[in-house]
Amino acid sequence: MTTTTESPASTVEDMSRALAKLTEPVHVCRTSGGVSVTTDPPTDDNSLLAAIAPLTTERLGSSSFRRRHGVRHAYMAGSMANGIASVDLVTAMARGGYLASYGAGGVVPDVVESSVVELKKRLLDLPFAVNVIHSPNEPALERGVVDVLLRHRVRCVEASAFMDLTPSIVRYRAAGLSRAADGSVCIENRVIAKVSRTEVAERFLNPPPASILADLVADEQITAEQAELAARLPVADDITAEADSGGHTDRRPLPVLLPILDRLRTAAVKRSGYMVHLGAAGGIGTPRSLSAALALGADYVVTGSINQSCIESGTSPAVRKMLCGVTMADCVMAPAADMFELGVELQVARRGSMFPMRASKLYSYYRSYRSIDEIPSADREELEKKILQRPVDDIWFDVEQYFNSRDPEQIKRARNDPRRRMALIFRWYLGMSTRWAQIGDESRSMDYQVWCGPAMGAFNDWVTGTPFASPAHRSVVDVAEQLCTGAAVAIRYDALVAAGVRLPQECGAFVPKLPEGTL
Repeated sequence: MTTTTESPASTVEDMSRALAKLTEPVHVCRTSGGVSVTTDPPTDDNSLLAAIAPLTTERLGSSSFRRRHGVRHAYMAGSMANGIASVDLVTAMARGGYLASYGAGGVVPDVVESSVVELKKRLLDLPFAVNVIHSPNEPALERGVVDVLLRHRVRCVEASAFMDLTPSIVRYRAAGLSRAADGSVCIENRVIAKVSRTEVAERFLNPPPASILADLVADEQITAEQAELAARLPVADDITAEADSGGHTDRRPLPVLLPILDRLRTAAVKRSGYMVHLGAAGGIGTPRSLSAALALGADYVVTGSINQSCIESGTSPAVRKMLCGVTMADCVMAPAADMFELGVELQVARRGSMFPMRASKLYSYYRSYRSIDEIPSADREELEKKILQRPVDDIWFDVEQYFNSRDPEQIKRARNDPRRRMALIFRWYLGMSTRWAQIGDESRSMDYQVWCGPAMGAFNDWVTGTPFASPAHRSVVDVAEQLCTGAAVAIRYDALVAAGVRLPQECGAFVPKLPEGTL
């Protein structure tokens, strides 16, 4: 019951205001003037049509997910590679009571280490995660990142782009296991696996293969006891269903993917007796999409593309401005640098950039020819002048310098394989296009590679006409709070509709607003 007295709501604005008072119950009453929505209890029980309880943003999603990770909200900011999910972004989210994952994908171990050290210095005991991305072409990079995380006792990773389990991710999981005094398993290292395929989900929902555990024990990477304990648990604590997202994605529809993974998750929990939470990622850019994900059974939600447009992201002001103009249809698939030879694609923004078209042309060359020298002279001239904008031999010099300091094996394999040499040259362009975007290199603005899903367009549509339309007002925590508040309003509105109350649709449409005192 409220302690204040207010007139019964009658206008759409008053009804919306009552639904947005998330800490108070809402009563729908019949009055002489029609149906009203108010936070005051009815004076006459016969006039009450429906009532709903308070629903704060902290109550959205799974309470056990929040307890497991020590956060106040079942909402996660997912990793965006190359440090786009930056130290500043992770810091802001952690201090706001949210989980966030540092974007370690594509970042050399030394830089990951300095970022982890800085996060631990800033956050002390506040929880955060670090991304471990599957790197089939650079396994040394994946191992090096896991070495850093174990050395600095990072207690949560977001595993992404995995096609199968690798020794590195199994090692991270197993190395954090110990036996409690009562014989139960103590789990220190948590794994949140982002998946879009059932076969990959199955890998993470089951214990790791005995052969991988045996090899890790033989190499003294884990103990025999840790291997025995790992064989009793799923590899992942949580599974994120990655739908139509930015970056690596299979573009699965969330209403199709999530229920299928939910069935697999339920079966896995019955087998192991260990609770695995299910999250939703991809397409989360409005309150309605967030509430829909929860209605589908998600225990938590993960945002990505929309966070890249926020002031804390590790990208350039030029990219943030570009993202604020993206519409739902401004996203397209293009070849991925880290899995170029495999034909793997990722989703990027095409507005204002020729990267998608140029990257696709490079892959067509790779498919059609066995070496750079086989490319017809006219195409070779276009390649060097318009796409690479430098001679191929100059690019190869940079490639050698890069991999000699990062993974020398790549150069050794390419020296006697012209096609592999061609692939590394093309991957130079794909990698640098991300770099040019991050630093805001104006001379290469038409080559910006910006990972982005349609959620970005949905978010931009939602915030049209509000301060959030400007990148200057997009703080990652403010965005999260407004999305969660709007989702809670939508859920309360839907509960009243389900109870048979007919209300104007505008009542469930939350308009985002900046926190009080924000200029």
